[in-house]
Amino acid sequence: MKKLICLIFCLNGLLCHLKAQTLSKETVIIETVYGKIKLKLYEETPIHKANFMKLVKQSLFDSTLFHRVIANFMIQGGDTLSKHAKAGDSLGHGDLGYTIPAEINTKLIHKKGALAAAREGDDINPKFASSAAQFYIVMGKKRTLEDLKKYEDRINNNHYTNCARSFIKTEEGKNLKQYYNRLKTENKPDSAAIVNKQIEELINAQHLKTPLYKFNEHQIKTYTTIGGTPHLDGTYTVFGEVIHGLELIDKIAAVKTDKRDRPLEDIRIKIILIE
Repeated sequence: MKKLICLIFCLNGLLCHLKAQTLSKETVIIETVYGKIKLKLYEETPIHKANFMKLVKQSLFDSTLFHRVIANFMIQGGDTLSKHAKAGDSLGHGDLGYTIPAEINTKLIHKKGALAAAREGDDINPKFASSAAQFYIVMGKKRTLEDLKKYEDRINNNHYTNCARSFIKTEEGKNLKQYYNRLKTENKPDSAAIVNKQIEELINAQHLKTPLYKFNEHQIKTYTTIGGTPHLDGTYTVFGEVIHGLELIDKIAAVKTDKRDRPLEDIRIKIILIE
C-alpha cells in the first residue's frame, strides 16, 4: 500500500511538472567551442518563440558572442554588435530597434537551464518589454528556504519601487513632490513630513493592489533541488529551456572575464533550428 501511495505521489508530481510548460516540436541548437547546447522553446510564449525562430532562420546570431557570463548566475548572448567586437570593447548595447512585449508566465521560471529574454531596466522599462535579440541562459545554484525568503522580500521591494516611480510620473505625484520640495526649501519640516507621508500612503496603496509575491510549491521544490535565479521570476520572460548540455553552461560561466563580465577569450556561437 505504501508503494502505491508513493507511486501516486510521484506521478502527480510528474504531471504537475509536465503541465508547467509545453515544449516546442522544434529544437534549437547553440554550437560553441565547448560543444552543443540543445533547447526547446515554450508554446506558452508564442511571440518570443516566433521572434527567436525568425532570427535563427536569418542566421542573425551566427558569429555573435556569449558576451556576458557570471558564475552561478547566467550566460548572455545575442548582442548584434559583438560579431566584430575587438578585445576589450564594451558589449551589451547591440539590438534590433524593437522590443517584444512581455509574456511572463508564473509557470515558466528561472530554473537552471532556462532560456530568457534580456531587457532594459525597470526605470525605463516598467512593462518589462524584452530585447528583440539578447537572451540569457540561467546557470544559478541551489537555494535554501532562507534564500527564497530574502528573494521574496527583494521582489516585493522592487515592486514598491516601481509603483513609486510610476506614481511620481503622474500629475498628482508631480504636484505633491513639488509641494514637498517647496516645503523643504522653506524650512517647514513638519509640513513636509505630512506631505511625504501622504505620498508614501498613496504609493503603498498602489503597491498593495497586487498581492505580495510568494514562491509557490513548484518554485520552492525547483530552486532547492535543481537551482536557478529565483529573484528574476515575474519580471523577465522565460521562453525556453535546455534539454541537453547543462554542463556546458557551467563550463562557459566559469571562464575568466574582464571587469564587465566579458570573457577574455571570445566564445562565438552559431544557432541552428531543427524543425
